[in-house]
Amino acid sequence: MLKIFMTQLSGYFKKIAEQEEFNLEDGARLLAQALFGDGHIFLHGFNEMEAIVLEATMGQEPMPKAKKLIENGTMADVDETDRILLITRFSHDKEAIALAQQLKERGLQIVGLSAVVDEANASLADYVDVHIDTKLVKPLIPDEDGSRFGFPAVMTALFAYYGLLFTIKEILDEY
Repeated sequence: MLKIFMTQLSGYFKKIAEQEEFNLEDGARLLAQALFGDGHIFLHGFNEMEAIVLEATMGQEPMPKAKKLIENGTMADVDETDRILLITRFSHDKEAIALAQQLKERGLQIVGLSAVVDEANASLADYVDVHIDTKLVKPLIPDEDGSRFGFPAVMTALFAYYGLLFTIKEILDEY
């Protein structure tokens, strides 16, 4: 089963790398704008996607000038010099959409990271400046009864996060 999981997961990583290349570049450019001035990159992960925020702020190689957008229920004081990265499992996450709308109304620039759910009425992609599709909308491994299991949403989001981080590093190295 691990071999099936690894093969399927590798396929998703490849799809993200190939199909989201331009969005990763655009998102990295948008986030890097905060780094050239007095801004910060504020991140918020919904539910299990908080893992990405922890990696960005406390990991071995943290994202430059990264901070949590919401800490202990209180939103950070953000302004137009800052950039936002919102991460959620699916693009139709109502909380993520509501937060994106609220931030957009304040004139803030946002990168969204989620798996696009086509049948959704509203999508996070509609409320952010750049959206990166993590592609994973169903579990990877088929079971004998026809159901599926193995839903590594954090892994696909983390892969996309690293795509952003590496591209930001390239941008900073150029300047």
